[in-house]
Amino acid sequence: MSETIFAKIIRGEIPCHRVYEDEHLIAFLDIYPLSRGHTLIVPKEPATTLDSLSDESAAAIGRVLPRICRAVLGATGARAYNVLQNNGREAHQAIVHVHFHVIPKYADGSGLGIGWPAGKLDSAEGKDLAQRIAAEINGE
Repeated sequence: MSETIFAKIIRGEIPCHRVYEDEHLIAFLDIYPLSRGHTLIVPKEPATTLDSLSDESAAAIGRVLPRICRAVLGATGARAYNVLQNNGREAHQAIVHVHFHVIPKYADGSGLGIGWPAGKLDSAEGKDLAQRIAAEINGE
C-alpha cells in the first residue's frame, strides 16, 4: 500500500479536526466537505479496500459508525445523511486507504448527490448469482 495522507494523519504528522479516536480507528472532519459536518472514519490498519480489512478493524468500525452518525446529526442539526464507502479507482476511491464518509444532507441541497440508474435483476441470473456469492461466503 502506498503512503497516504490518512497514514500521515494517523501518525500525527498532519493535523486534523479529530472527533474520535481509539486503538483501531480515527474520525475527523473532511477538509473538502460536501456539507457542514462531513466526517471521515478511517481504520488505522493500512488496508486499501474494505474486502482486505481485517475482521477486527471491520468490527471496530461497526461499533463506532452509528455513534459518529448520531453525533454528527446532533452537532449539526441535520436530519438526514449518507454513509459512503468506495473501493477502487473505478468506484471513485480517491485515497487508497479504507475510509467511510458520513455526509449530512440539508434542505438547501448540500451533501451528497447520487444518480441511481437502476436496472432489473433477471430471476434466473439472480438465483445463480446468489448461490455463487453464498458459496464464496461459505468458502466453497
